[in-house]
Amino acid sequence: MRKVMKQLILAALCLTSGLLASCGQKQPTHKAVNAKPALMWFDAEANFARFSHKDSIDFYLKKIKSLGFTHAVVDVRPITGEVLFASQYAPRMEEWKGARRGDFDYLGYFIEQGHKLGLEIHASLNIFCAGHNYFDRGMVYSGHPEWASVVYNPERGLIPITEEKDKYGAMINPLNEEYREHILNVLKELVGKYPALDGLMLDRVRYDGISADFSDLSRREFEKYIHAKVERFPEDILSWRKEAGKRPVPEYGKWAKKWFEWRTKNITDFMALMRKEVKAVNPKISFGTYTGAWYPSYFEVGVNFASREYDPSRDFDWATPEYMNYGYAELIDLYATGNYYTDITIEEYKKNYNVIWNETDSQAQQGTWYCVEGSCQHLRRILKENQFMGGILVDQFYDHPEKLTATIAENLKDADGLMVFDIVHIITKNLWKEVEAGMKQGGNLPQEDQ
Repeated sequence: MRKVMKQLILAALCLTSGLLASCGQKQPTHKAVNAKPALMWFDAEANFARFSHKDSIDFYLKKIKSLGFTHAVVDVRPITGEVLFASQYAPRMEEWKGARRGDFDYLGYFIEQGHKLGLEIHASLNIFCAGHNYFDRGMVYSGHPEWASVVYNPERGLIPITEEKDKYGAMINPLNEEYREHILNVLKELVGKYPALDGLMLDRVRYDGISADFSDLSRREFEKYIHAKVERFPEDILSWRKEAGKRPVPEYGKWAKKWFEWRTKNITDFMALMRKEVKAVNPKISFGTYTGAWYPSYFEVGVNFASREYDPSRDFDWATPEYMNYGYAELIDLYATGNYYTDITIEEYKKNYNVIWNETDSQAQQGTWYCVEGSCQHLRRILKENQFMGGILVDQFYDHPEKLTATIAENLKDADGLMVFDIVHIITKNLWKEVEAGMKQGGNLPQEDQ
């Protein structure tokens, strides 16, 4: 008993005098943490079954908070055009692959629980998409086929995108006025319904690709823009060079550069309109967007996410001198971009010299843009003083999980923050240790001194 009492007295003395180390108990010391914004994305469809239960939301919000994440991006309008909240404008997603939605306010619960933990909650919505072509499901399949974009297929000519089944997203013509009114109503409704929501993260604010949109509406509006008739449509804009056994290659007609300029004006103008409308409802809402980082080919989807202080015509032959007038970086409060590359450093890229073919590309790409370090360097140049979150596509690293750690660390080092897409991939492959290691190396978690 006396021995026990001596141990207790000694421990108390050590605690009060701050002499734990000298009493033989090693205390970990920590390096300084330089934490940056870190966003974890919760895709609607992939996570539908799991997060239809409150306890799952509780568990994984606490999990990401413990790993140094600062934001949860909650997808509430997947590509079908259905929404994950009660809406008077859009159908609610009641089930996905047999799983039924939970009987609670999905986004409201994310906001409530996330704020308790000190997390920001941002809602993601797919803007110019309203159907899933793999399942023939969504608004373009159940009442609004006229919304579907018209694509210029190399083999079949001009067809609705719903007939192009190798594309999973049924993209919309960004000029369709009925649809534009619809999506603006959904955005304003959402922001008004959830005043505590921290921000929006808009996805697919773009054309489907270089083959869209070649509808009669687009032709008419383009002719107004150029004050001239397009005599051969679409060949005076775009045609396809086909060789046996090879993928068709786009060839540009005499109006191609003005077409690319006009398309990016359409997207930037609508981005400005969306910002104006949602800020009118809630001036404090963060207005954010996600795009792919591959700027050298992103003109193919009608998007110029650069600063208006940057002139792409000096670097790229597809840009007119006027193209720079339609950069939208200055419209965005929180910008996330997809550094979706398996080569992390420029040195590594130069060793492998991988050919990259991103989802929206019509042709393969190469160059130092196509690694994480190189992408960040180029983005700094075109975005000027505007910040960006470096995005990671987790399923690219299933076979090399150690590189998931490396790309998290590199994005935190070279970008202004991190965006991880998507939590389902981490859960499925149990990649939490790799995420934790990357967050430590990147400075969002403390590291113990060895």
